[in-house]
Amino acid sequence: MSQTMPAQLETAQELSPLAIDSDTPVNPLMAEKQQRLLTEPLYSNPSLFGDRPFLAASNVAVFYAVQQSPVVPDMFLSLGVNVPQNWPSKKNRTYLIWEVGKPPDVAIEIASSRIGPHLERRLQDYANIRISYYVLYDPLQKFSCSPLRVFELRGNTYTEIQTNWLEAIGLGLTIWNEAFEDKVGPWLRWCDRLGALVPTVAERAEQERLRAEQEFQRAEQEFQRAEQERRLAEQERLRAEREHQRAEQERLRAEQEHQRAEQERLRAEQEHQRAEQEHKRAEQAEAKAALLAEMLRLRGMDPDSDF
Repeated sequence: MSQTMPAQLETAQELSPLAIDSDTPVNPLMAEKQQRLLTEPLYSNPSLFGDRPFLAASNVAVFYAVQQSPVVPDMFLSLGVNVPQNWPSKKNRTYLIWEVGKPPDVAIEIASSRIGPHLERRLQDYANIRISYYVLYDPLQKFSCSPLRVFELRGNTYTEIQTNWLEAIGLGLTIWNEAFEDKVGPWLRWCDRLGALVPTVAERAEQERLRAEQEFQRAEQEFQRAEQERRLAEQERLRAEREHQRAEQERLRAEQEHQRAEQERLRAEQEHQRAEQEHKRAEQAEAKAALLAEMLRLRGMDPDSDF
């Protein structure tokens, strides 16, 4: 096969040999779902490739020369390419390598009767196009002992690698046995280096719902904790207020006791002063009586007589 690529094809006459449009339905239901599961998550997570533009497509012909038949992988991924906006133009309806400027980076095919027995020829075709990775997914293992085989282009031929991580594009592939659109796998999925799936729109929405629910639960827990803290603080304030009231009552009681003791002291002091005064009056009366008796005696009068 010639690998010479024209710089650019402009006229309808030059493009006419290319069988770009086909109305023949070729995808079984499983393959159609699998293709969407490989393309849609990439567009749902465009930050996977940073600012690099990309094209992910399913069942689209890839032409590398006018006189050569195209390959039509079930899905391909091409990084660093800008998709033309003029879709009606015939040259923009498919993937013309000389128009796009580079071959795709990854081609994925689902094993079928047209691929399985002719894998070596398929590998040669894709190697001629210079696609960096060729992936064969055989979920029922009809044609292979392994459900997933990954080939990396090294030189002019493919070498099967023992990892599902595609280093050149920064993504990996994994087999997922859960349900997609109510159909249980196995399904082929994109993943990161740690094996985490690249989510679909529905999965991202569910993740967002779960995240929002977790945020709501966290906020509710924070509210409950704050409410509990507020109640505890209120209880502590009431306890402190009761303690203050009890202390105030104790202070008042002690003050009343002090006042009562002071009153008792004053009363006792008054009693003492009264007793002192009574004692002094008694002493004065006794002194007066003694003086009177002495005066009477001096006058020769009997102090005990009745005058």
